[in-house]
Amino acid sequence: MLRFLTAGESHGPGLTVILEGMPAGVPVTEQDITAELARRRLGFGRGPRMALEQDELELLGGLRHGRTLGSPVSVLIRNTEWWKWEEEMSPHPGSARRRLTEPRPGHADLAGMQKYDFDDARNILERASARETAARVTAGVFAKALLRAVGVEIVSHVVSIGSVSAAGEAQPAPGDLAEVDASPVRCWDKQAEAAMVEAIEEAKAKQESLGGVFEILGYGLPPGIGSHVHWDRRLDGLLAQAICSIQAVKGVEIGDAFDVAGELGSRAHDEIGWDPDSGYVRHSHRAGGIEGGMTNGDLLVVRGHMKPISTLPKPLRTVDTDTKEESVAFKERTDAVAVPAGGVVGETMVALTLANAFVSQFSSDTLDDLVAAVDRYRERVRQ
Repeated sequence: MLRFLTAGESHGPGLTVILEGMPAGVPVTEQDITAELARRRLGFGRGPRMALEQDELELLGGLRHGRTLGSPVSVLIRNTEWWKWEEEMSPHPGSARRRLTEPRPGHADLAGMQKYDFDDARNILERASARETAARVTAGVFAKALLRAVGVEIVSHVVSIGSVSAAGEAQPAPGDLAEVDASPVRCWDKQAEAAMVEAIEEAKAKQESLGGVFEILGYGLPPGIGSHVHWDRRLDGLLAQAICSIQAVKGVEIGDAFDVAGELGSRAHDEIGWDPDSGYVRHSHRAGGIEGGMTNGDLLVVRGHMKPISTLPKPLRTVDTDTKEESVAFKERTDAVAVPAGGVVGETMVALTLANAFVSQFSSDTLDDLVAAVDRYRERVRQ
């Protein structure tokens, strides 16, 4: 079983991640992690904090000479602005200089204050912040390296921002990822890209934020990853939970689920054919590569639907938790849109979910043994 834990607050001294269950021999370098963390900061409409968040890494365990050891991997991502927050976020006895008592609608602030009996929203927002995803992305580097070794590649792109949607059904392949990342909104459709940038500019001028949809594609998956036998082993359920755990994601779609829900059954499923060279094939691609909780050998398609960022330059109405009087929500640094970065985090969560499925299904102590087991399985299911 592959699992990970993250710890740390947005303005704390750093974020840490521990990844357990990674086989020995998976190749990962500090440069790999740094490059992936830089991708997480991409996207037109991000706030000034992206220029400030320089991810300073310390590899604490689980790696030697660029390969995993089979022991837990531990990485620290230091907060290079900690000196500004050392007094306010100190772990030592003391008190806050200014309590935040005007919770933001749409954020974890108020529910968290009620749950944990806090009178300061900072105790909640620091951990609820999407800054935590930097630790997830770090873990995802290891998962992607494992998947690459067994012939699986993960790609993301933005399919809509606000009311602007990409046209057509063209989807980027693994070799196109650099071109996707070069887009200011990580969109594969150049015409939609320009309209998305314009929509973000309009929203910023109105002191508004925008949501949208990112799409994650999984190439090279054999059929039968996941299982139908228990609810907690169904791959589509695991992917939905993983994507919905990303901050601001409110909906998850597998394949064309939202469209086929209104269709007749004859137009909702992917009929099966046989090709002497490639084996079983599908005549359409509506299921998104998953049937009965298992991959079916087709392209995996998962979409995350993100709501607009809840911290607005023009704050929404709220109630002061001290006085119970109407007020406006406090302001933190914010983005106009985070959908492009959401796609990168989505890649991470899909990669971690799939890597766990492979490790669980083809239990192996070393990467070489895992690759050999997957190769044997691919040969069997191809018949």
